[in-house]
Amino acid sequence: MELAQLTQDLETLAAETATALAGAPDVASLDALEVDVLGKKGRLTGVLRGIGALPVDDRPKVGAVANRVRAGIEAEIAERRAVLGSAELDARLAAETIDVTMPGRPFRHGSLHPSIESMFEIARIFGQFGFVVHESPEIEDDLTNFQDLNIPPDHPARDLWDTLYVDIPGHLLRTHTSPGQLHVMRTMQPPIRALLPGRCFRYEAIDASHGSEFFQVEGIMVDEGTTMGDLRGLLDEFAHAMFGAGKRTRFRPGYYPFTEPSVAFDVECLVCGGPGCPACGRSGWMTILGAGMIHPVVLRRGGLDPERYQGFAFGMGPERISMLRHRITDLRLFLENDVRFLGQFR
Repeated sequence: MELAQLTQDLETLAAETATALAGAPDVASLDALEVDVLGKKGRLTGVLRGIGALPVDDRPKVGAVANRVRAGIEAEIAERRAVLGSAELDARLAAETIDVTMPGRPFRHGSLHPSIESMFEIARIFGQFGFVVHESPEIEDDLTNFQDLNIPPDHPARDLWDTLYVDIPGHLLRTHTSPGQLHVMRTMQPPIRALLPGRCFRYEAIDASHGSEFFQVEGIMVDEGTTMGDLRGLLDEFAHAMFGAGKRTRFRPGYYPFTEPSVAFDVECLVCGGPGCPACGRSGWMTILGAGMIHPVVLRRGGLDPERYQGFAFGMGPERISMLRHRITDLRLFLENDVRFLGQFR
């Protein structure tokens, strides 16, 4: 390898690189060209491998030429990168220009589930009478869910609740929100006005009017001298606020182990207004909740003296309230997560 030949190869590489740089269409192509020429295994390195075959006196001369060529190529690459980068930035800015005068994309707004919406409305109405919302656990022991509510193990009322038990011995998924009465009475002193919304579970066949998972809202009021008259007046006000001021209401005898006496609370049929129709079973009335005076056994298990304090309790299903308010005929719609159904309650 001669000095003149090696020098010529370096000059040729510089010229070819300059031509390639001029034709590089974008920064990516420029990066590939830089690796091809100046990389560890690039063309410049390949030319310089011939230095070892030169006489010792000629090697510095080739080194000076190589340094000049490398510096020239690096400068040309930097200059070309600045040009291409600026052009790409201009193109990107042009492509991504936003017209701030154009209307924006509309946001899809969600809505409360009808069961939750009904629970909020129930809480709002009773909140006007001093009732405060309390939470209670969804997993209870048998003692709190049944026995302390005057439902011993051999009580026939247990047949009304097909219970789901959990792996913890003696514990179950609560079948109603009534155990919350005990939790409130054990942690508060009368006067008590508490509202207990929550999820309940029963091992039942699912159909248009039953579900294995559902919500309840229970309320209790405990004080000295509380009467059925107080209960009737409160429920009348609730029914008028929820369904209309002109609706008639009534009490019917009912049965619950944890209240005595017990009643069913009916409101004038929301479909026919009284004459009778298929929706109300031709009776002209629709039952919206059950209620009654808290049984002395329950008061005593809650830590209160039934000789001094009296109270009443009432319980309703928010799904039932929603079905009456919005003329919904199938309970299963509340659990199917169909946005076409849920979107109607925005």
